Amino acid sequence: MAFNVTEVLEIPIGVGDITVERILYFAVILMVGVIIAKVVATNVRRVLAERLPKNERELLTKLVYYIIVVWAFVVALPQLNFDLSGLLVAGGIAGLVIGFASQSVVSNLISGLFLMFEHPIRIGDNINVADVSGSVEDVRVLSTVIKTYDGIYIRIPNEKVFTSNITNYVHNAARRFTYEICIRYQDDADAAIRIAKGVIETHPFALKSPAPSVFVDNLGDDGVNLTAYIWAPARNWWDVRTDLLWKIKQALEENGIEMPFPQRTVWFADGPEAKGGSAEKNE
Repeated sequence: MAFNVTEVLEIPIGVGDITVERILYFAVILMVGVIIAKVVATNVRRVLAERLPKNERELLTKLVYYIIVVWAFVVALPQLNFDLSGLLVAGGIAGLVIGFASQSVVSNLISGLFLMFEHPIRIGDNINVADVSGSVEDVRVLSTVIKTYDGIYIRIPNEKVFTSNITNYVHNAARRFTYEICIRYQDDADAAIRIAKGVIETHPFALKSPAPSVFVDNLGDDGVNLTAYIWAPARNWWDVRTDLLWKIKQALEENGIEMPFPQRTVWFADGPEAKGGSAEKNE
């Protein structure tokens, strides 16, 4: 007796008109879905290895894995003659309810994914976002944690971070700062500029490219106003800014150049004549 594979595959199993062939198709589709899910999850884990903490990375990887497996299961169900219309209606209604209830959660999740892939901020960056300034402590799936310069931790939803203007103070390798230096009118402005440049050039963290610039900006009421533009590494910007200012002041004073005190010139009329004229006019 010859063995006929087609006849075997068409044997009903006693549940409706489900055959062995349909069960095999169902199993193959589900198996392919599981394999695809494992491959995608592995690649997601690899891509996010340096972008997310381990716990959140594993959570997102499992979420992707199970979404693909469920999708494969739904695709395979028609092989068992399962009517998906009722399931789709119930799923649609449940999806609407869940969608309205978790609208902000989903929005924060999507915004968090965009932040992770776009990288406008990284952990350790000094930023200003949503009127909050500080250092980025963590970028989570739903929120971003910022430590302010006063040592206060603030959690900001990712949707607000993503839709706000983000000022990243250290994204560029170099950052410029400005000094306004006022000297007396009797002091030599050229000498003051030369001294200031000399102090800046000797500082180990004051960049030579872009080069610093010191020049006479305007003539003020109390003295000559100099402006200095100085570039420093973004990570050392604050230390360089506070250190150089005092050193420039000391160098100027050592060379006899001082900062002027606020002053006003008051003119008085010649007393007797002015008073006499005023008296005659009053008469």
